[in-house]
Amino acid sequence: MATKHRPSKDDGDTGVATATRKKEQLKKPPLFQVLFHNDNYTTMEFVVFVLQSVFHKTESDAMLIMLNVHRTGIGVAGVYTREIAETKVNKTHQLAKEHEFPLKLSIEPEEL
Repeated sequence: MATKHRPSKDDGDTGVATATRKKEQLKKPPLFQVLFHNDNYTTMEFVVFVLQSVFHKTESDAMLIMLNVHRTGIGVAGVYTREIAETKVNKTHQLAKEHEFPLKLSIEPEEL
């Protein structure tokens, strides 16, 4: 005996339960300032070169930062995540060593 096939009603229910989750708020990573420290031996030209080549500053911005370092003893080259800041400091220290300059940089948390 054959049974009659009845078409099922499609109510759009897939049988899968879904729940709406709140989007997690991702925290922005902390930022760090890269600081140049003045010394009596590193040339101004070398500092400008580093600011342009490592920190991608324009010539005029690099000159302003360099003059600030020269006049006040310290200057901010940029603000980055910790990993990027450390990489830029290490690269600059390596360049300074290759050119026999005692240029020193440091990083500190950005002040909000």
